[in-house]
Amino acid sequence: MNALYNLVCTINSYLSDYVLITLLVVTGLFFTIRTRFVQVRCLGAGFKDAFKNFSIHGHIGNAGLSSLQALFTAIAAQVGTGNIVGASGAILTGGPGAIFWMWLIAFLGMATIYAEAVLAQETRIKLDEHTIHGGPTYYMKRAFPNLFGKCIAVFFAVAVIISLGLIGCMVQANSIGEVCHNAFKLPTWSIGLVVALLSFLIFIGGLNRIARVTEKLVPLMALIYMAGGLILLLVRIRFIPETFGLIFKYAFNPEALIGGGIGYALKTAISQGVKRGLFSNEAGMGSTPHAHAMANVDSPHTQGMAAMVGVFIDTFVVLTMTALIVISTIYVGDGPLAHATGETYSELLASCGLQKTNLVQLAFASVSNTTVGNVFVAICLVFFALSTILSWNFFGKINFEYLFGRKYVVIYSILAVLFIFLGTIVKNDLVWELQDMFNQLMVLPNVLALITLSSLVAQSSQKSV
Repeated sequence: MNALYNLVCTINSYLSDYVLITLLVVTGLFFTIRTRFVQVRCLGAGFKDAFKNFSIHGHIGNAGLSSLQALFTAIAAQVGTGNIVGASGAILTGGPGAIFWMWLIAFLGMATIYAEAVLAQETRIKLDEHTIHGGPTYYMKRAFPNLFGKCIAVFFAVAVIISLGLIGCMVQANSIGEVCHNAFKLPTWSIGLVVALLSFLIFIGGLNRIARVTEKLVPLMALIYMAGGLILLLVRIRFIPETFGLIFKYAFNPEALIGGGIGYALKTAISQGVKRGLFSNEAGMGSTPHAHAMANVDSPHTQGMAAMVGVFIDTFVVLTMTALIVISTIYVGDGPLAHATGETYSELLASCGLQKTNLVQLAFASVSNTTVGNVFVAICLVFFALSTILSWNFFGKINFEYLFGRKYVVIYSILAVLFIFLGTIVKNDLVWELQDMFNQLMVLPNVLALITLSSLVAQSSQKSV
């Protein structure tokens, strides 16, 4: 396990520090310019259009989903442990400035995810009134209608199955097990059994059942978490200006906090922001297009706007709430890291027992008590992680069926449930590093296809002009 962990960390260091940063920034800039800042021009229209027919009872059709159901299925995948555990890890490792780079990646990523949703709609295949096939594998084959296209589509499909359907579910289950153990002192394996069983009962209902669960779960979990966060921020309101100040200060001067030279510290802050930003909003990764391909809309542009709404909610609302909660209680005022410097930062982290899995719980406990903080965060993270498990399983299932056919999907479902259980009993750091590696491998063929088909995206974006 140690040897595997070290190998994966080495691979991730090259991918996240060099390859991923370049790809996401360049691709985001490219589509921002090519679509004439579609994330600025059309975000308001995207919110208005996506929620105009909101109903708690949802919509059930013969094939596909409503635009809002597809959006909620995508948000369910985006708003997961990355918004609590991932954001906390980015702050601890890269300092509060990592949040600034998450914001930047999200802003650029809104143009990228617009392109993903548009192409998923443009290339989807409706076989009959009950069956729609779509996702990045289909626009990859449109981009490269030859052997190369088939090869990168297969590579992507395998990466999705491993990253989201199997390893990804381990990450979510791992976080559920950790926070529930901290809050309720239950053994993690027992939590794993419950999560695995509940997930299986929803999996067997197919796309419609997943959509009906996520369209109710996503608004509920977001409201609960935001309400609790706002109460905490009201208690710490005098520290909010300083909190924002630290985000911008350490975005460009991180060595004052985390130590090392300016080059090392800045690279750490940026790479943590990019890596955790990708894990959180998934723009450019090729995951959420599976949901957006299923939307029954008038035009690809409509679903492209909805996809941008998902990134905005994920990063600028939910993830930002986590950042403000953590920084305003841990890094300012009387917080344990309020007076940390480059020389004392790592020692203080170790002495205070601060980890990415317990940071938000400690933040809430600091303004209430340990029990209330642990229980509240545990409930929120269970909602977040479970919704992500459901969506990621669906994305993996689409690609498993693409490779092996529908009759073998039962094998995938059994493996997925097994990995959910295993996720609660394996080492946390290895699970996260494996997830990061396969997430980043998904980006490579996806971005290549997006740029190749950029003319279709540009044409779609002009409909709003």
